[in-house]
Amino acid sequence: MLRLRAPRNRVSRRAITLWTLDAAIGWLVLLAIQLVPYFLVSDASTWQTAGLVATVVVGVAHTLVMPRWRYRVHRWEATPEAVYTLSGWLTQEWRIAPVSRIQTVDTKRGPLQQLLRLSTVTVTTASAAGPVEIAGLDHAEAVRLAEELTSTTQATPGDAT
Repeated sequence: MLRLRAPRNRVSRRAITLWTLDAAIGWLVLLAIQLVPYFLVSDASTWQTAGLVATVVVGVAHTLVMPRWRYRVHRWEATPEAVYTLSGWLTQEWRIAPVSRIQTVDTKRGPLQQLLRLSTVTVTTASAAGPVEIAGLDHAEAVRLAEELTSTTQATPGDAT
C-alpha cells in the first residue's frame, strides 16, 4: 500500500523567478486596466485612487511572498511504485499517482519557462482527480524524469485503468 509522505526533491530555484514574473505580469495587466479609466476621466475619484493603491500594495506583497513560499512547499519524487507531489502555497495539495495507473507522461514549456530553462511534467492517470503536475523542473531533469516514468510505466503490467 502506498502511503502519503513528503516527497524528497525540490523544484529548480529558477522556479522562484518564473512564479515572480508570472505574478508580476498578472498584477501589471490588472493595474493597466485600472489606469485606463483613471486617466480618461478628468476628475479621478477617491475610490479609483484607493483601488489603484490597493492593487499596487496587494500586487507587490503577492509578488514578493508567493514565489518563495511556493518554493518552500513544492516537492516531487518518482519511485518505481509511484509519483509523489506536494504543491501550492496557501492551499496545499498532496498527490500520489501509482505507476500502474499512469497513462501518459508529457512535458510542456511556455515562453517564460523556455527563457528560464524550466519545464512542467504532467502525469496523466486513470484518476478522476486529474493529472499530476510537477512544475518548475530544470528542463534536463524534466526530460530525464519523463523518460524514466515512460520506461517504468511500460515495464509495469496492467492497462493503467
